[in-house]
Amino acid sequence: MVLSTDFSSDADMGHPQTDVPSEAEALFSLEGMWCTGCALAIEHRLGRLSGMARVGIDYATATLLVRGRPDIIRREALDPEVARLGYRLRSLESAPDAEARLDAESRHLVGRLAVAALFGMWTLLASLLIYAGAMPEPHLARVLAWVSGAMALPVVLYAGMPFYRAAWRTLWAGRPGMDALVSLGVAAAMAISLWLLWRGRVEVYFDTAVMLIMLLLVGRWVETLARYRGLRALEGLVTASDEVAVQREEGEVRVPLTEVALGERVRVAAGETVPLDGALLDCGAWLDLSPLTGESRPRRLTRGDPVVAGSRNRDEDLTLVVTARAGECRMDRLYREMQRLQATKGRLRLVAERFAAWLSPLALGLSLLTLAGLLLLGVTLEESLVRALSVLVVACPCAVGLAVPLASLAGSARALDQGVVFRDPGAMEQAGKVRAVAFDKTGTLTLGELSVTSLQPAAGVTRQELLRLAARVEWGSEHPLGQAIRRHALAAGLLEGEAPWRVEEHPGGGRIAWLEPPMRGGEGDTLRIGSPAWLASEGVILPREAAEEPADTRVDLARGRCWLGSLWLADAPDPAAAPLLAFLTREGLAVALISGDRTSPVQRLGDALGLARSACFAGRPPEQKLALVNALPRPSLYVGDGINDAPALAAASLGVAALGASTAARDAAAIQLLRPGPGGVRDAIEVARRTRRVMGQNLWLSALYNGAALPLVVWMAVPPQVAVVAMALSSLSVVGNSARLLVAPGTGR
Repeated sequence: MVLSTDFSSDADMGHPQTDVPSEAEALFSLEGMWCTGCALAIEHRLGRLSGMARVGIDYATATLLVRGRPDIIRREALDPEVARLGYRLRSLESAPDAEARLDAESRHLVGRLAVAALFGMWTLLASLLIYAGAMPEPHLARVLAWVSGAMALPVVLYAGMPFYRAAWRTLWAGRPGMDALVSLGVAAAMAISLWLLWRGRVEVYFDTAVMLIMLLLVGRWVETLARYRGLRALEGLVTASDEVAVQREEGEVRVPLTEVALGERVRVAAGETVPLDGALLDCGAWLDLSPLTGESRPRRLTRGDPVVAGSRNRDEDLTLVVTARAGECRMDRLYREMQRLQATKGRLRLVAERFAAWLSPLALGLSLLTLAGLLLLGVTLEESLVRALSVLVVACPCAVGLAVPLASLAGSARALDQGVVFRDPGAMEQAGKVRAVAFDKTGTLTLGELSVTSLQPAAGVTRQELLRLAARVEWGSEHPLGQAIRRHALAAGLLEGEAPWRVEEHPGGGRIAWLEPPMRGGEGDTLRIGSPAWLASEGVILPREAAEEPADTRVDLARGRCWLGSLWLADAPDPAAAPLLAFLTREGLAVALISGDRTSPVQRLGDALGLARSACFAGRPPEQKLALVNALPRPSLYVGDGINDAPALAAASLGVAALGASTAARDAAAIQLLRPGPGGVRDAIEVARRTRRVMGQNLWLSALYNGAALPLVVWMAVPPQVAVVAMALSSLSVVGNSARLLVAPGTGR
C-alpha cells in the first residue's frame, strides 16, 4: 500500500492531484523473519537501493515501512530484493491475518521445541551421568558420550534449522547478527565434542549445543506469545464484515465489502455493525459506540451526521451513504498508523540497534582473542577452545535486539487497550516528558453534548425557520455546536431537505453553505453560521438589540448578508476534567485553557475546574491559539477536536485529538483518543512514562549483562552450559519486563 507523504484531509479526496510527489511512503508485511537480525538485514539491503530515503522494519509486527521515490517503493521493485534474501513481501496484513501468522509461528516453534525436549533430555541425561562419573567402566562412558551425540543430532539438525537459515540470510545481506553467533556456537560445540571423542575423551559438550537451541526456542516461544498479546489489541480497529447490503437501481443486492463504491447507499440492519464510514440518511438512529470507544451509552445521530465503521446499530434498520471505501475508513487508517508506529524507530530503538550491531563482531573478536591469548599463556588447546566457546555463547545480543521493540509493542497495546493511539514513536517517548498541557474547551474539557437553550430570530423570521435553516447549513458538521443544532431540529420535527450544494469551513469562525449552484456572476443562495465576530467580518450587520447571554455560547445565522437570528447553546464540564487537571497540577505541569469561545463561558468553566483566571484564554482564533501553544514550555501537549484546533495541534510538541475530533484535527495530532472524555490524556502520559521507563530498564539490563558477562568469561573459566543459561535468562528478563506493560498498574490483569 503506497501513501503520499503529503496527506490530504477527507474533504480533499476525489480531487485530482496535479503534482506527482517526489517522495512517497508504503507499508508492507514480511514473511519468513525469524528474529530482529532478519529485520536489520533486510533494512540494510533495501537501504542501499538508489532513490530509497528511509527503511524501517518492525520484527514484532512483521511490518516494513519504506519512503522514497514512488517507482522504487513499489512492491514490484522491492519483491526481488527481498526474495533474494529468502524472505517474502506481502500486502499489509490485517489483524486477523497477523493473528493467523503468529498462530502458525507458535505451532512451528512448539513442534521444534518438542523435538528438542524429546531428544535433548537424553543428551542432557547422558552428559550428567558422564560428569558425575556414574559409569563403572571407561568404555561405557565412551558409549554414553556417543549416545549423547547421536541424541543431539535431531536437535541440532532439525530444531535448530531456523537459526542456521537466518544466519545464512543475514550473512548474505552483509549484516550478520545474533543467529550467526548462535549457529557458530552450536557448530563449535559440536566440532569440539567430536574432536574430543576422536581423541578418546568423554567430557563432551553436545549438551551445550542442545541447551543453546532449546533455551533459545523457549525464549522465542515466550516472545511470540508476548507479540501475540500485543497484536490482539489491534483487532478492535478493523471490522470483519464480508458482504453488505447495497441499494442500487435493480434493488437491494449484497456485494463484497471491497466492491462498494463511494456515494453508494448501504443498509445496516438492527443489531449489525456498521461496515464502512458514511453519512446517515435517516432522520435519526441510535448507535452503540462501545466496540470502538468503550462508551456504554448509545449515541443519537441525526440525518447527515458522520457514522464510523465499527459502530453497532441499536435501533431499526438505517441507511448511510458511503464516504470511505474498505481499507480507507477511520479505523482502517488507525490500524495502519499503529503498524506504521511500530516500523518507525525512535531514539531509544536506534541506540539499541547500534549497540547490537557492534556487539556481534565484538563477541567474535573477543572469542578469537581469548583463544589466542590462552594458547600463548600455555593453556591446553581443549580448555582454550571451551573458554572461547563460552565467550561466543554468552555474548549473543538477543536481549539487546528485543529490548526496545517488545517494550514499544507492549506499550502501544496497553495504550490502545485504554483507548489511546500513538501515531509516532517519538510521541511515545515525548509524552512521558511533557512540561505543559493546553486544552480546547468544547468537546474536550466539556461533554460536547450541547443543547440549544434559546432562539432569537430576526423580525419576520419564525423560530422554526431559524432552526430549520441553521440545521441545513450544519449538514454533516463534525463540530459539537453543529451537531447539537441538528439534534434540536430533529426533536422539533424540522430536520428535512437534502444536503447543501457546497459547504465551506472557516476554522475558528463558522461555515458557509450554498443551497444551490450560483448563477453566473452571482453568489447564489448562501447561508452563513458562526460567531458574531466572524459574521461581522463577512459583512453581516448584527442588530444592537441582540444582547448576549453570558452563561451560554452564541452562534448567529445569516442569509447572504442579512442577519436571521441568534442561537444560544449550553454545555457542561466533563466529570473527568477536574480530576485530570488536578493530576496534571500535582505533577508540576503547566496547564492552560485556550478557546475560541467568549470570555464568560471560558472563565466559568475555568472556575468550575479550579483553573486560575490567568490560565484561561478566551476568544482566540486559530492563529492566536498557535502563538499561545508555541509559548508553552517544551515538550508541550495540546488537546483539541475542531478544525480551528489543527494549527495548534501541529504546533505543539504533541497534539492530542479527542474522540469525535474533526478530520483536520485527527490528521494534525500525534495521539488520538478513542474514548469519550479527556481522561485519556492522563492514560497517554502514564503509559508513555511506563513504556519509556521499561525501555530504559531493558537497555540497562542488556548492557549490564553483556558488560559483566563478557569480561567474566574472558577472565575465568565458565562452563559453556552456564554461559547458555545466562544468555537465555537475559533474553527472558527483557521479555518478562516488557510484558509488565500489558498489565494494568495495581491489577492482576
